[in-house]
Amino acid sequence: MEVVLDLYTSEQSASEPVVCMDEAAVTLHSDVYEPIPMQPGQDAKEDYHYERQGVQALFMFFDPVRGWRRVANRDHRTRVDWAEEVRRLLEEDYPHARKVKLLSDNLNTHHIASLYEAFPAPEAHRLARRFELYYTPRNGSWLNVAEIELSVLHEQCLKRRLGDARTLERELAAWQQQRNQDAVQVQWRFTTDDARIKLAHLYPQPISLN
Repeated sequence: MEVVLDLYTSEQSASEPVVCMDEAAVTLHSDVYEPIPMQPGQDAKEDYHYERQGVQALFMFFDPVRGWRRVANRDHRTRVDWAEEVRRLLEEDYPHARKVKLLSDNLNTHHIASLYEAFPAPEAHRLARRFELYYTPRNGSWLNVAEIELSVLHEQCLKRRLGDARTLERELAAWQQQRNQDAVQVQWRFTTDDARIKLAHLYPQPISLN
């Protein structure tokens, strides 16, 4: 826990940004009956019947200091999917960064070995040298501010029926563009000193020698 808290309060720069990532799943639903659009004096109407159209995996990357985020949808959330999203982060989103400090939860796919499963060894090695992995502790995923951004995404974009992956991709892009345009940041204020006071029950107690 303290490693993560120290990471948030450490001096950050464009050459070594801190980026938080998290994953989620969204179920696609299509309408059985065509909705009735909004009209003057009448609300839009949507029948309660729907059809499930599968599940999409969401990959959220969020730089809380810069106020930048990217969210992508994929058919799966395998090691290869994660590796391809990390490659995009390093080569497209942060091509000039010397090293990206990447914070995530400790899933077995979130590992440098995933790069070697997805890419030839020389490319995997080159990518691996450009980022450092930091993990939230078990039962401590709340320390990852990407969770906050996923919650905002759910409330602002996903609480409605989206019938196919292409529609989802389009809506995610529009939401992301607006959030990045506004450069919405997260000001993390919970420090290591705060944790030692408010979460003292989580720390091992010194053994008395008397």
